[in-house]
Amino acid sequence: MLLPMISIATALPLAIYCFMLSRRLRRLNDLETGLGGAIAVMTSEISRLDQAIRRARAEAESATGELARTIEASRNEKAYWALQSELAQAAVLRPRRLRPRAAVLENADG
Repeated sequence: MLLPMISIATALPLAIYCFMLSRRLRRLNDLETGLGGAIAVMTSEISRLDQAIRRARAEAESATGELARTIEASRNEKAYWALQSELAQAAVLRPRRLRPRAAVLENADG
């Protein structure tokens, strides 16, 4: 008779503990106020941030390509202006080899 009473006395607090634990777990998994809701919100935020990162990466790659094209165009332009400057300096510094026709005729007569 003593053994059934002891088992009932220990089973009753365990039943109350299990009941309270199940209520807490239900509240924790509630999608609006519990941890489940927090996980759902975090999942949607992660998806939103992932899309933003992908858009930023695509924009950065596009800007990088455009910058590379602009740099190449400026290098070509710089080379063009350097060549033009060299040709202009060479034209100014080089003495004329051709003499005017009148000077050639005078030298031939003389």
